[in-house]
Amino acid sequence: MALLSDRQKEELHKSMLEYLHTSNFTAAYNALKEDTGVEYTPDPKAKYAGLLEKKWTSVIRLQKKIMDLETRNASLQEELSIAPSKRAAMQADWVPRAPAAHVLTGHRGHITRVAFHPQYSILASASEDATVKIWDWETGEFERTLKGHHRAVHDVDFDHKGHLLVTCSSDLFIKIWDSENEWKNTKTLSGHDHSVSSVRFMPGDQYIVSASRDSTIRVFDVASTHLVRTISGHSEWVRCAVPSDDGRLLASASKDKTAKLWDPLTGECKGELRGHDNELEAVCFAPVAAYAAIRELAGLPNVGPKGPGAYVATGSRDKTIKLWDIQSGQMIKNLAGHDNWVRALVFHPSGKLLLSAADDKTIRVWELSTGRCMKTVEAHSHFVATLAWGRQRVSTAKSNGVDAKAGEVEKLVNVVASAGVDQIIKIWLP
Repeated sequence: MALLSDRQKEELHKSMLEYLHTSNFTAAYNALKEDTGVEYTPDPKAKYAGLLEKKWTSVIRLQKKIMDLETRNASLQEELSIAPSKRAAMQADWVPRAPAAHVLTGHRGHITRVAFHPQYSILASASEDATVKIWDWETGEFERTLKGHHRAVHDVDFDHKGHLLVTCSSDLFIKIWDSENEWKNTKTLSGHDHSVSSVRFMPGDQYIVSASRDSTIRVFDVASTHLVRTISGHSEWVRCAVPSDDGRLLASASKDKTAKLWDPLTGECKGELRGHDNELEAVCFAPVAAYAAIRELAGLPNVGPKGPGAYVATGSRDKTIKLWDIQSGQMIKNLAGHDNWVRALVFHPSGKLLLSAADDKTIRVWELSTGRCMKTVEAHSHFVATLAWGRQRVSTAKSNGVDAKAGEVEKLVNVVASAGVDQIIKIWLP
């Protein structure tokens, strides 16, 4: 009763007395009147007549409303908890849109590269501050800093299981870090004569391929750390070298304004792509899922190579992106729209789109079947140097004794990371 004011107490007592009187509970009426000391004369016309019953029925009604609302709230909460994954699963054509879900800060120099772990919500970032940082992209939380390089770190890549991380630097070294052993630097490889600008695991994870300012591409054995092959052919700084999905080809982009294709086993040059008017910054193999859209763009019948490594995209300081047919060496389409150097390229998992990042501070989304820029995201406050799409695999294998790999389809999750000169990483989620 302490919760009621004196006025409320008086109203409650009088309405109770009125109720007891009208219900002919004379003894209870007299006892309550005596205990409360309230002076009250029953009056059927007074405001207290029927007040207790009204209040009681309204409480019952409110209780029912509350229960209905709680049920509705629970179902909406359940809907909300399912919605992001449902939406992400349904949105096969999802592309980044502002604002970013997370903004990760901590680096003290330009961020040169970001790479997603293939299984967990881990992101690695390389920076000119000579460090690599590990983040949880789902929560946006910083996890740790990897120190070992003495100069700018230019590239970072996970092996296909995510057990090992490889990095390269202006200090001429390539380092391998063990994610399952406290991220310890377990191996250091050397061989280049100048800054190492890119490093990637070859499919199978037995070898890594690196590109350098010394104009060479080198292949190293991961287990022994030995240099297996030096590939020469570019006349200038090789910005990056990436393997095709089956590892049968390497594509490289160089300051000499060309992209070249190589056989990684022999080092033989399989083709040269000329057409850019300035240095190349990026090269990217088109996934098999993109072939239909690229052929439509080129006006070709949808027949031809079915395996990886048939088409590549290149990005240049001439502000353009070019799509190439590797077999013929011909340019299929020139994508113009960026207002500054094109620094990074990534194909959309659906195969219908290409995403690019540039020094005009934007991420652009290109429709492959038409070559049209369908979206521009104002992404950063400074040059955007790197762009990556989530690598997580969703296994579709059935546990019926069939080899899991045969039934496993790699389904990339809808998450994109971008970073650059503003020293921040942005995580874009549905």
